[in-house]
Amino acid sequence: MATSPTQLTLKKLKSEGYETVQVVEVWIPFSRTRRDLFGAWDILAVKDGETTAIQVTSKSNISARVKKISENEHVNNLRDANWKLLVHGWYKNKSNRWECKEIDVS
Repeated sequence: MATSPTQLTLKKLKSEGYETVQVVEVWIPFSRTRRDLFGAWDILAVKDGETTAIQVTSKSNISARVKKISENEHVNNLRDANWKLLVHGWYKNKSNRWECKEIDVS
């Protein structure tokens, strides 16, 4: 089974010392869709008094996610609350290893 981008981000956050990490994207069976927290976030992580929200995607979809976040009605409130806002774009490098391109949209 392939490793999902969400699983890769969870592993990355744990390696960076985040102990409080939660997937906040939910599956809605009736409509067969996923809903992100505040319409944009897949994962919340807290460390040292800092709250970080992460949108997880593939590297090829980073620009679409950044655009989605820029148009999100809640993003300014999260910025005012000093949340760190990230997009993780996953891809395989030339050595066939997973790498993360991280974009800070805080």
